Amino acid sequence: MPQTTPFAAKFTPNPYGSSHSHYKPVEESYGGLIYHDNNLVSGSLEALIQHLVPTVDYYPDRSYIFTFLLSSRLFLHPFELMSRVCYLCVEHHRVGDPQIDKKRIRDIAPKIVQLLTEWTETFPYDFRDERMMRSLKEMTHRLAFGDESYWQSMQRLIQRLLRKLTILGQYEESLVTSSTAAAAAVEKPGGVKAKQHVVRREECVLNVCDDPFILAQQLTHIEMERLSYIGPEEFVQAFAQKRPSDNHKVSISPKRASNFEAYIEWFNRLSYLVATEICLPIKKKHRARALEFFIDVARECFNIGNFNSLMAIITGMNMNPVSRLKKTWGKVNTDKFEILEHQMDPSNNFYNYRTALRGATQRSATAHTAREKIVIPFFSLFIKDIYFLNEGCASRLPNGHINFEKFWELAKQVSEFLSWRQVICPFERDRKTLQYLISVSVFTEDELQLASYESEGPENNLERDTRRSLRYKPTTELSCTQTCLILKFLSAQQG
Repeated sequence: MPQTTPFAAKFTPNPYGSSHSHYKPVEESYGGLIYHDNNLVSGSLEALIQHLVPTVDYYPDRSYIFTFLLSSRLFLHPFELMSRVCYLCVEHHRVGDPQIDKKRIRDIAPKIVQLLTEWTETFPYDFRDERMMRSLKEMTHRLAFGDESYWQSMQRLIQRLLRKLTILGQYEESLVTSSTAAAAAVEKPGGVKAKQHVVRREECVLNVCDDPFILAQQLTHIEMERLSYIGPEEFVQAFAQKRPSDNHKVSISPKRASNFEAYIEWFNRLSYLVATEICLPIKKKHRARALEFFIDVARECFNIGNFNSLMAIITGMNMNPVSRLKKTWGKVNTDKFEILEHQMDPSNNFYNYRTALRGATQRSATAHTAREKIVIPFFSLFIKDIYFLNEGCASRLPNGHINFEKFWELAKQVSEFLSWRQVICPFERDRKTLQYLISVSVFTEDELQLASYESEGPENNLERDTRRSLRYKPTTELSCTQTCLILKFLSAQQG
């Protein structure tokens, strides 16, 4: 049976056999699986599950394992897949003779341990489901029947998994704590004017860190930490909500993509933070200095390969309360900013950005230093690409087969994300700057507008009416936690 896959080079070699076979430029069928030019293109769900299950003489290609574990959740819950795999691995082949059964389990145990190791290391969040953990422990006892050493291997696997899940739980708790603290920091009684708040807020980013390179490094720390907690399955689960007309899709709780959502909220917070820091100063020269500073920070982010922070900064500077400050902008040399905007220009489907991303990816692949390995994509566009891939291709073919060509492409994109995610940030941490970026209060949309009007007065009747209506409007919530600013930006630019 062919084992060649479209992007097998991204994975380490199969430890149990070769993934190479001779070229066959024809379409062939093997037990419910359809191949074209040695690439698996479709198959029934049952045949695909069977293809995942190792035997004494067979172990699935690693790229297939990743692709199927990633995409199968569109058709059945991971627990259902786990139950089916465990049954096919052990129970399905029992003959009732204790000695024969024991020998067979001993022969296949290394491959079962390897499969479960890949599952728990690549998709650890699946095992937050108690049923998954129960199945894992049951399999441990079954393998111990064949050889006690495999019980020890499984125990080590479970311990590593529990450590990962503990770290994840702590991270998610910290997100809740910081979000609560940030919301409390901006709560104000109704009728308070934004400018009064500006006077009371003495801190500004330039007092904490006035080096654009260091600030860009600290932003990269935050980006890479938050990226590292996003599970590959969240890209599928974000778009896997069940629709009445689609009986094949599995309903996924929105909570299952919480790290995914938290990362988008970080983008929004950074955009509002940039706008706040620019609108914060009373004096024009101080606002101009803040503008110049963030232009330099954005340029350093581009040089590092941190495209997400770069785009968040550009978005914050293009928000109306900032862009309307004509007198302030008049004090700034905007040549560098225009170059950065050109790099992130949304025209031609973000052609300039995609070219720069390819360059950063190639640099990462041949990197000689840790810094050269950094690639942080413009995340909302990355999500948009995956969304359109999911929506633009049918998951099932007319004959009922799973469209595996679609899922090869999905897995290729997500596996590239995983390679970016696993890079360790090489920069020294500046705890004071990190704390400021994460926790300092930011203006709401209404407060930004008021601060802007009080810095440079309204220029027409519409702006005067807007200022009047905002002055006594209650402001009790952080609007950037409610609005996905970048998605609005994308739709405005490309709609």
